Amino acid sequence: MATLRILGIETSCDETGIGIVEQGRHVLSNSVVSSLQQHRPYGGVIPEIAARAHVEALWEVMALALEEAQLRPEELDAIAVTQGPGLPGALHIGMAFAKGLALALERPLIPVDHLAAHLYAGQMTEPDLEPPFVGLVVSGGHTLLSVVHPDARFELLGETKDDAVGEAFDKVAKVLGLGYPGGPVIDRLAEHGRVDKKLFPRAQTKGAFDFSFSGLKTAVYQYVQRLGSAGLSAGGAPQLTEAQVADVAASFQETAVETLVAKTLKVAQRTGLRTLVIGGGVACNRRLRARFAEEAAAHKLRAVFPPPALCVDNGAMVAGLGFALLKLGRVAALSISSDPGMCLVS
Repeated sequence: MATLRILGIETSCDETGIGIVEQGRHVLSNSVVSSLQQHRPYGGVIPEIAARAHVEALWEVMALALEEAQLRPEELDAIAVTQGPGLPGALHIGMAFAKGLALALERPLIPVDHLAAHLYAGQMTEPDLEPPFVGLVVSGGHTLLSVVHPDARFELLGETKDDAVGEAFDKVAKVLGLGYPGGPVIDRLAEHGRVDKKLFPRAQTKGAFDFSFSGLKTAVYQYVQRLGSAGLSAGGAPQLTEAQVADVAASFQETAVETLVAKTLKVAQRTGLRTLVIGGGVACNRRLRARFAEEAAAHKLRAVFPPPALCVDNGAMVAGLGFALLKLGRVAALSISSDPGMCLVS
């Protein structure tokens, strides 16, 4: 079979990503430009700013990806693009760009589910990894558990009923006056804090594999208000010592991580599958990786984490899954539209 090189385009949120992947696993390039600094003053992603940033960055990012891969556009075999889920305007920009490339180059257009691509990144990391396996997606916008079957089929078992875990990290960081985004700074501070596993509750959900992080976020807020009731800073945040902030960050993070690990292990036990793939931006969290490694060793499971560059939103994971979908003949007409609400559509 001829070697296939797929270009993948990712614009679901604030990262503009274009990657080129050969045969679904060999990353030739993975260029990403983020508009994070433009959103930081607002404490979250502003959809209009994100969409405009994609318009401004796409040509530059594609040039970088082609240069790194040492390829000309006509040497590409197909164009894959995130169809959803994500911000409507941001997705529309990426889809329009992909359609233009597919039309100009006369190449197939492959629509890709962003969440499925996060899980496929595990297969790009481990050459011998093949479905079926348990998949956990943890990001700012999504938290879900699934079984990944052969032929790019995804069985959704549970998802968050309110805040995604990444969103909870951001909101807790705001409560602690740590700025945006919250995940990396909480990860760093937690290393210096004392964990109190009884400090914050673990939410019970009706669905055995569903998640809920809104109550945890609220519990942190109420605790911080009580702890810092002696006075407020000029910005209105409770006055806590550095040690208190670290302790809260560590206890919150431990509660969130234990919830993710426990439910994923429950899926493995229920299904009998021995491999776990954890993808999405929150999969960069060091404590999450450490706890999964510990539990995988204890239960004789295999826990696969893509490297950080394939955990954050990126075009390489889209291109990788695009290769698998192309082999299955799952290409689209140029009339296809983006779908902001899609979730693991098989």
